[in-house]
Amino acid sequence: MRKELLFAFGAFFIMSLHAIAGTFTEKSAEQSEINQLTVNTYEVDVTGDGKKDNIQLNAIPFSPDALFLKEVWAEITTSNGSEIRIDYDGGYEPQIKFVDLNHDGIKDMFYSAATGGSGGLYDMALHTLADNKLLDLGLPEGLTIQAQFQDNYQATITFTDSNQSYTVDVSDRKEDYERLGIYSDGELNEPMELTVLPIAFYEPVKIEGKTGKGLKGYQQISGAYKADGIGTAASYWYYENDEWNLIKIEWQEDSGDKHRR
Repeated sequence: MRKELLFAFGAFFIMSLHAIAGTFTEKSAEQSEINQLTVNTYEVDVTGDGKKDNIQLNAIPFSPDALFLKEVWAEITTSNGSEIRIDYDGGYEPQIKFVDLNHDGIKDMFYSAATGGSGGLYDMALHTLADNKLLDLGLPEGLTIQAQFQDNYQATITFTDSNQSYTVDVSDRKEDYERLGIYSDGELNEPMELTVLPIAFYEPVKIEGKTGKGLKGYQQISGAYKADGIGTAASYWYYENDEWNLIKIEWQEDSGDKHRR
């Protein structure tokens, strides 16, 4: 009798757990649906049939009053009734730009959202829906950069992708660098690299000598710490033969006025 009671109690307990879990799942789904919002709606031909498709950019915020959107996705209803979904990384102020970046005569979907972190970084994605087929075109991986401090308050920056090299005078920051122990009377205490940040973001631009648009990327190089800006590398990319090709690099040195005492 005792075993039967224990068995009955155990079965009831397991059933109760399933019921609670089911209720919790239903409430979570309902809550997510309540918090869901439409960021923007677009009417653009992204399939190439000459008719406008409906693109709805949806999101779920981290909390009801939060600006950060933890889930972002696009729901595309094409002119022939097909439904396609693209899931994106979350962020702040997401948007989609429609521009033909693979040069097939059909506008692609170029997504971006600010991460909210230091350095002005963005999460980005690029897709084409030509002929109702979803394809991730990817983005350039960024530049390969070697950057080191040198003796006599100098720094060298080399872009291995193009064999370009620059020397930067950082003597206007010598008080900071001496205090931080990087230098002693202009001599490096030990070999030390500069801080090379990832690509912050890309923007569609006209590429000189090319048909249509490509992408311009911005990549910051800093000194002893992230806010210690040395300069910015602007890279120009063009999509051709199913891949991103580097066209040129422009180096812009930051003003050192804020570091002078």
